[in-house]
Amino acid sequence: MNTDSAAHRGAGREPHPFAGARPTAGGTVRRTLLRTALTGAAALGASLGAARPATAATPIRDTQPRPGTPGEALRELAAGNRRWRACRERHPHEDPTLRRTLATGQHPFAVVLGCIDSRVPPELVFDQGLGDLMTVRTAGEVLDEAVLGSVAYGVLELGIPLVVVLGHQSCGAVRAAVEAEQSGTTLPAHMQYLVDQIGPAIDHDKDGDARIDATVSANVRVVRSRLAAEPELAARIGTGKLAIVGARYELTTQAVHRLA
Repeated sequence: MNTDSAAHRGAGREPHPFAGARPTAGGTVRRTLLRTALTGAAALGASLGAARPATAATPIRDTQPRPGTPGEALRELAAGNRRWRACRERHPHEDPTLRRTLATGQHPFAVVLGCIDSRVPPELVFDQGLGDLMTVRTAGEVLDEAVLGSVAYGVLELGIPLVVVLGHQSCGAVRAAVEAEQSGTTLPAHMQYLVDQIGPAIDHDKDGDARIDATVSANVRVVRSRLAAEPELAARIGTGKLAIVGARYELTTQAVHRLA
């Protein structure tokens, strides 16, 4: 993944400017209950899947060790995006043996919080396969309690070392927020919630399409900062076990680059 910061080269560790209290006992109990419930769901899924015959496929085995640090995870995503941009995708981790293995557990190495836009599926733009990424997708990467809980589960329960907040060029949700503010229009149903959440990130120093494009990046930074300020996530950032980074996907070049 490239970066828009001249001071940052390569895909090393993200600086850890936030710190917070370690998880409380109450949080541990809640996560234990959640783990139990999800384990049961996985077992049910395994029993349902057993009745389906395996499909023919060419095994693609990855002999590389799974990324275990923020820097390693960033480098793996950067390598995958380079393959995607060059149309040399490997489509890893799809073979029948791995599918059976995943029925009993998962060890993803990154959480990607991205937009629902159909042109930006994280597993494709990073060329990753089954069990590699835990993805959460909302219009404009908007946060709510369900999103926060999903990200926290991946980090605190599965030990994932990297969270990427992935915005993208020509985001429709961001455009809607900018245009709604300019016109004073109220959007129907639950879409107004999205506009309200993106609103604080609107860049008023620019106009027209430039305002929308700048707000895409500003919104990523706001969401990233909110996640990094969550006490239990901040505690892991402070110990170097977690990095939360912001990034953009450019539709015109298919490149992902980091936001400073």
